[in-house]
Amino acid sequence: MRPFGCFVHHQGRGHAERCASIAHALPRDRPLVIFCARDDIFPPLPPNARVVLIPSLFEPRGDAATSLDHVPTPATLHCAPLGWPAIRSAMATMTRWFDRADPALMLCDVSAEVAQLARICSVPHVCVLQHGDRGDAAHRAAYDGAAGLLAPFDAHLAQEEWAPARQAMTCYAGGLGVDTRQIGREAARRRLGIGSDEEMVLVMSGGGGDGFSQAPLGVGARARPGARWITIGSIRRDWHATEPANLEHRGWVEDAAAHIAAADLVVASPGNTTCHQILAAGRPWLAIPEWRYFDEHHRKAASLAAVDAACVRPHLPSSAASWHEALEQTLATHDPVLQRALIDPQAASKAANWLESLAGRLWRAPPVVTLAIASGA
Repeated sequence: MRPFGCFVHHQGRGHAERCASIAHALPRDRPLVIFCARDDIFPPLPPNARVVLIPSLFEPRGDAATSLDHVPTPATLHCAPLGWPAIRSAMATMTRWFDRADPALMLCDVSAEVAQLARICSVPHVCVLQHGDRGDAAHRAAYDGAAGLLAPFDAHLAQEEWAPARQAMTCYAGGLGVDTRQIGREAARRRLGIGSDEEMVLVMSGGGGDGFSQAPLGVGARARPGARWITIGSIRRDWHATEPANLEHRGWVEDAAAHIAAADLVVASPGNTTCHQILAAGRPWLAIPEWRYFDEHHRKAASLAAVDAACVRPHLPSSAASWHEALEQTLATHDPVLQRALIDPQAASKAANWLESLAGRLWRAPPVVTLAIASGA
């Protein structure tokens, strides 16, 4: 069977987790070759999938020719600096594989340049669709040239300005890449050493950025002294932060899902994995967008707020009064049934079946047309 290819961006974990979930759902005789700058961010992969390491497309390694930086980047590209041997090496690795393997599909998660490279090399590609202001020429070129789009979220979270034609070519798979199996609140609390009658506020910082700042969390914990505040992930330190005794930093943990299940309220940015873990658990969620390219978090937060799946603030509350207001609104507007409805437990199978069906339609042999030749004088 002809292979599928997949480019995986190595920022954060969501891209790798999506890829791994699809790999496990694909037929075992469908080879999957994954191109990524890191191989340590992937969950265990099935035997039919393998990772090919390539240089990063955006992190300099010291051999780039900066003298070429004055040459402007065209609007159809995002990150295409001149004079970078690492980029040439990465692209050459993929194009050599295109030539040798004759893949059925190339899944791009995410790079406008790799998507266009596949199209230029005559390989049909599928773009993973993310939230954000992505109406620029580079995104349009990647999407317009795609055989299909894969959205790792529910269709109700689609941005209102997305054209019907784009949505018609999109497979929506809410929760793709996220383990949606749930642990009960009491079991989670026993595992984590949290009393059943304690109010717990969980603050989550994902791996896609630098995390939340320490100082505003101290203000929040002091504003709600009866609650136990626990942070997981990366927290930026502030010299001026004054932290109360009810605030505990646990750093990176292996059981984020258990922390979510144990929480009475979650404060987190709307990164893909974090978002779907919270929705699957049906927890009150104060969503705080972090800076991301193309305002991805802000646009996703707006989509969540539009369907009342989360309470949204543009940044962490900056005073005790604003913390009180935000937390009370989060609890008052919480709808766990609505949240869980945005998760498809079969998201990986749905995405894999859609990719297989798409490849079948693309490579189906055209019908043979026979011409009847009239006889006679």
